[in-house]
Amino acid sequence: MYTRIEKVGQISPKESTIYLINDITKLKIYGFTNGEVNYIKTQNEKNKIKVFTFNRLNKWEFVQFIKKDDNDFLTLESCRKAGDSMLSKINGNRTKIIYIVDTQDNSNEAISFAEGMALGNYQFNKYKKSKDAKKSFNTLEKIFLVSKKTSDKSIEEINILTEAVYKTRDLVNEPVSYLNALKLSEEAEKLCCKEGARIEVMNKLKIETLKMGGLLAVNKGSLDPPTFTVIEWKPSKFKNKNPYIFIGKGVVFDTGGMNIKSLSNMTDMKCDMAGAAAVIGTIYAIAKAKLPVYVIGLIPATDNRPDGNAQVPGDVINMYDGTTVEVLNTDAEGRLILADALSFAKKYKPELVIDLATLTGAAHAAIGKYAMVGMGSKYKKYMDDLKNTGDKVSERIVEFPLWDDYKELLKSEIADMKNMGGAYAGAISAGKFLEHFTDYPWIHLDIAGPAFMDARDSYRGQGGTGWGVRILFDFIKNKCL
Repeated sequence: MYTRIEKVGQISPKESTIYLINDITKLKIYGFTNGEVNYIKTQNEKNKIKVFTFNRLNKWEFVQFIKKDDNDFLTLESCRKAGDSMLSKINGNRTKIIYIVDTQDNSNEAISFAEGMALGNYQFNKYKKSKDAKKSFNTLEKIFLVSKKTSDKSIEEINILTEAVYKTRDLVNEPVSYLNALKLSEEAEKLCCKEGARIEVMNKLKIETLKMGGLLAVNKGSLDPPTFTVIEWKPSKFKNKNPYIFIGKGVVFDTGGMNIKSLSNMTDMKCDMAGAAAVIGTIYAIAKAKLPVYVIGLIPATDNRPDGNAQVPGDVINMYDGTTVEVLNTDAEGRLILADALSFAKKYKPELVIDLATLTGAAHAAIGKYAMVGMGSKYKKYMDDLKNTGDKVSERIVEFPLWDDYKELLKSEIADMKNMGGAYAGAISAGKFLEHFTDYPWIHLDIAGPAFMDARDSYRGQGGTGWGVRILFDFIKNKCL
């Protein structure tokens, strides 16, 4: 159950309330005494205190100063983080309903504060059964926003996105014992079809018929069959002639294959399908919001295990487009399944293709958890828009070069190319590998750093973050304007 936000006209005298302020004098009209206002003013000016708590016996009242930045996007991100920070007090008091009062009539800041609170309130409790464990469950159920300039449409949009992010996080947090490739396709179908999207799930026989050699090669060590899922949102009236296509890496668990990972590098590998989850969550949100844009999602899915007839270093595989690839490392598997999907996307003559993947440790090492690595080709007018959107929602992109020099790293003596480069520029050589399978405007987003958190990271939480949903939704929404 996600935390829903609703717009209301006035404060309830019985429920706990948060007042968002820049101007201290605004508090007087809400019943704060002169002594309380003077105390807040003094502590804020002298000691830089931003949050004040008042126990009114039958409810709690909080005063939250909004931190202003020269960059509006940074101000909104500060609001999201402040909303998340307030959660510890709200859930600590076992509060179920909270009112947020926009005393400054600043809709964007108020919505961002509520958004951070709603996103931060997520928990993955499915497998917690004991009474002691349930005591740690968050209590907040609903957020009421008192804001004159906030539209009903913007509130509903935030609710759709919050639910989509929750659903995406749920998928990422599920263990492979529940969420294999077949189950991932079923969850996509269950989620997106109810909002009017059309889904086709290709089974192993169909994948073999299509000769998707990359996906089949990665799947060779698994007892579970692969799937290739096509999700199409094509409303009766749409603004783009050719579809925008999102491709998500769907490795539901990555052991590394025969090049098996160490334990420390394998622990969180249920998250290696975070790109696929983000594509599912994004199209669900687009369909639920009824955006008039033609969008397609492609999800190649399998696990990567070192069993039986698993591929080994030195194998040569035939990809969907006929390219031969020498496999030097079976842990460089994500690019193999993405390559088949990128080739398959050509049949749609896409306006733009964006792939999302937890693809390389090199991207994570380069920029940490704070952003994703982006690169691509024939994409300039789209990348600028996407980067701006990323700054707005704080799912930022650091653009890497994709110069032809990097082709040298992928040359093979026995095949058209090999599946990995050398010791350096690993994120870029992976992108260069993928570029080979495109002939359309294309952007590659490596989300290895921000897709999954070992420890809580503000409103992104712990575990799956749902990274990618908010940026892609906002990007597509802007194409409707």
